[in-house]
Amino acid sequence: MTLYVLLGPTAVGKTELALQIAEKLGSPILNCDSRQIYRGMEIGTAAPTTELQRIKHYFVGTHDIGDYYSAAQYEQDVLSLIEELQANHHSLLLTGGSMMYLDAVCNGIDDIPSVDTEVRQTLRKRLTDGDIDEMRSELRLLDPEYYHTADTRNPKRVVHALEVCYTTGRPYSSFLTKERKQRPFHIVKIGLRRERQELFDRINRRVDDMMEAGLLDEARRLYHLRNENALNTVGYKELFRYLDGEWELPFAVEKIKKNTRDYAKKQMTWFAHDNEIKWFHPDQREEIFQLLK
Repeated sequence: MTLYVLLGPTAVGKTELALQIAEKLGSPILNCDSRQIYRGMEIGTAAPTTELQRIKHYFVGTHDIGDYYSAAQYEQDVLSLIEELQANHHSLLLTGGSMMYLDAVCNGIDDIPSVDTEVRQTLRKRLTDGDIDEMRSELRLLDPEYYHTADTRNPKRVVHALEVCYTTGRPYSSFLTKERKQRPFHIVKIGLRRERQELFDRINRRVDDMMEAGLLDEARRLYHLRNENALNTVGYKELFRYLDGEWELPFAVEKIKKNTRDYAKKQMTWFAHDNEIKWFHPDQREEIFQLLK
């Protein structure tokens, strides 16, 4: 069985091409966007809607915003689904741009122990209360190896590492082996890319389209959940600051565009280290379809 992985930065043009590839393969689409998994965030995550009627999708709108979900859980869920589907499919398509989730499926993720619920709730409350600087200091004491290599500016990284430290009594870094896991299927990675300015123009237009489609109303509807991890993402964070009265709306929209462009740059940097990816411009559809043969 072959797993085709269609990847690329946000707004590059994966959605329509994924539908065409899935139709050619006779495959459902396994979504690999860590935010489209949640219900109620359809506009801000550009989640498929009408596309669901055209091709069967998995991992779209399957969880509530308050649910805990991780790359490790996603790995297990995808592998179980592939095992189930391969009885009737010679090829399957996984598509998205969530780097950790893609890596979890293709290379495996370290077996991190499950976190105690009470520990998680306590640390999440401390994060909400603005205790992140003290939490960074605790991580530095408990796991200096991870502290000096991780992006500690990202509160999610700090909190998750502390969750594991407090649950297991061991440093988080002691579980990080980074050993690649073998998969019982063949993986073909198809990457989409555009010239930087072309991609940035598409990002800017997409943010404008989202605003016209009602992103602000969606953010208002989700405002009471703003401290949930699922909403700690571009598009919502900026509009929450507008709703807080910190920013004017035009400024918030420009920040969404800039932060989305910055995220796209991070994605391309991450993907650039993977020499297994075969790169195409989205307009090179015939070349991509040839690869499927």
